[in-house]
Amino acid sequence: MIQQTLKDVFGYNDFRPGQRPVIEAIVAGRSAAAIFPTGSGKSLCYQLSALHLPRLTLVISPLLALMQDQLAFLARHNIAAASIDSGQSHEETAAVMEGVTRGDIRILMVSVERLKNERFRAFIRRVPISLLVIDEAHCISEWGHNFRPDYLKLPHYRHEFSIPQVLLLTATATPRVIADMRERFDIAENDVIATGFYRPNLNLEVAPVPAEARARQLVDWLRPRLEAQSPQSTIVYVTLQQTAERLAAYLNKAGLAATAYHAGLDSERRQYIQRDFMAGHMPCIVATIAFGMGIDKADIRNVVHFDLPKSVENYSQEIGRAGRDGQPADCLMLAGRDHVNVLENFVYGDTPEPYGIRRVINELLAVRQESATSQWELVVNSLSQHSNIRLLPLKTLLVQLELRSIITPRYSYFAEYRFRLHDTPETLVARFQGERAAFVQAILDASQRARTWFTLDFEVLARLGQERNLKVERARVLTALDYFVAQGWMVLESKQMTEVYEVLRHDFDADTLTRELHAYFRDKERAEIDRLHAMLALFESEACLSYRLAEWFGDEQAPRQCGHCSACRGHVARLPTAEPLAPLEDATLERFIAELVQQLHASHDPHPVTPDLLARFLCGLTNPLLTRLKARRLSGFAALEAYRYADIRQRVASLQPLDSATGE
Repeated sequence: MIQQTLKDVFGYNDFRPGQRPVIEAIVAGRSAAAIFPTGSGKSLCYQLSALHLPRLTLVISPLLALMQDQLAFLARHNIAAASIDSGQSHEETAAVMEGVTRGDIRILMVSVERLKNERFRAFIRRVPISLLVIDEAHCISEWGHNFRPDYLKLPHYRHEFSIPQVLLLTATATPRVIADMRERFDIAENDVIATGFYRPNLNLEVAPVPAEARARQLVDWLRPRLEAQSPQSTIVYVTLQQTAERLAAYLNKAGLAATAYHAGLDSERRQYIQRDFMAGHMPCIVATIAFGMGIDKADIRNVVHFDLPKSVENYSQEIGRAGRDGQPADCLMLAGRDHVNVLENFVYGDTPEPYGIRRVINELLAVRQESATSQWELVVNSLSQHSNIRLLPLKTLLVQLELRSIITPRYSYFAEYRFRLHDTPETLVARFQGERAAFVQAILDASQRARTWFTLDFEVLARLGQERNLKVERARVLTALDYFVAQGWMVLESKQMTEVYEVLRHDFDADTLTRELHAYFRDKERAEIDRLHAMLALFESEACLSYRLAEWFGDEQAPRQCGHCSACRGHVARLPTAEPLAPLEDATLERFIAELVQQLHASHDPHPVTPDLLARFLCGLTNPLLTRLKARRLSGFAALEAYRYADIRQRVASLQPLDSATGE
């Protein structure tokens, strides 16, 4: 049955390793996990399975580019699939929802954040779903290299939407991460299919070069590859956006066509570059890690790391984009230890300060004093500003409060809904009769009109519902509004996502909890630093690089000597260290610090002057407070970005007395 579908729909004669047992498990009604290397055909496991399932397959995908690439593949094979994403108009989204409701669409792709959308959740509860697919499933584990707090809620969503089966897909899961994934989704050990991480066609080379000679070495290495009659598709990875721009310009000046790609470019420019690269018109991309996910290009012949990758997992994922056609491909690592400080500093920049953690705790404690209910309503962006905690660690903090049974998520809603009618209000009401007409009239009466736009007030609507004896619960109203959009009767906009939590308990000591949570983030910080140094140890290994890489992911089937890596060829790497930095002078530090302190006092912001705040300023690590203070304009911002954050923090702590306001 599935063999015939493989042939008839996808045009393949045989399954790749691992695909058949995963698909058989799903078709038999069990949950499963596919742990395959990048480019090994994980996506087919759900694409084929969906054709043998009676209801919708809902796919959680972490990146818009990844969705678009997979949707294009499905369209080429005449499989009805669609996405709902932030780039769509309300009319486009409504059309997709209508197609799902009718059963015309077999596969729906969304981001994990979409599941927090009140309207989408109300819609998806009404849709029978056979399978939940989680792509990049390692994001669900705190021990994964790319932990995303919203992924932790996926087991809860699965139960909320009564989804019987789950399929987890990832290319970069260590044994600890796999165990975490299995436990959260109750997947039998036999239904976790890992095909191994060894890629016999990838030639791994670590050829460390001092920083000042690295660009010239890259030109020499690329020239025969890019000046060949058919230039080889190549990705050069760097860490910083400005490095991508500078290095692309350097390569072009040397006569090698290259284009910079990074998150700082507008989306239209990024899409243009990606299309050019996919079509083979631009052979070389110099990119940050913003480039790569969703790039299903089989003939990438070279992947170069000009800077150090962030971790072993990132390195594996990035080189996995080479040689997907099975032909030989070269993976070159040029970097040295000169870049370690930059990568370490990125890690330190995400650790919340005790002061910020305490402000969040104070917010939830205030619920009891300010409200008769135990509901805590928050807008994440506003709480980020208030606490001076970046969005990702703030979401992680909220998840930690959940795991400690202090809060539990109830629902999310948009604080504001507004709509514009294509006809008169009277025309809309006239389309209905009896109670339904009265219900629509109540929505209009509860909406304040400003020229062409109506803003709906749910409190007013609730009062009108009581007075007129109408059912005006929020879910019914949202369903009605979506129906009006689908019929082409109105345009609907929603703003200001509000998260609603229930505060389960207040019987904790706030100071103790602050210290515990700060210690948790410090532990994560140390784990990330250890992960970085484990990667350095891999690159300097005397053992086979391919084997060491496979071993990291628990794959013991790889050959102990691959014969095609630099270590096997006898070239054991010793990563060059950075040039010694000039000693830090207290007078210079004090001058830079004085600028920031003056700006902080002028703003009347209550945030104390802490060593972490000063170290982030000097190392060029942004946070909400520094953004508000326009710290980038000050001469001290990023003045010491080449130095280790830990050293800067220790040094500035010695320059000023700490007070109790710092929380330290």
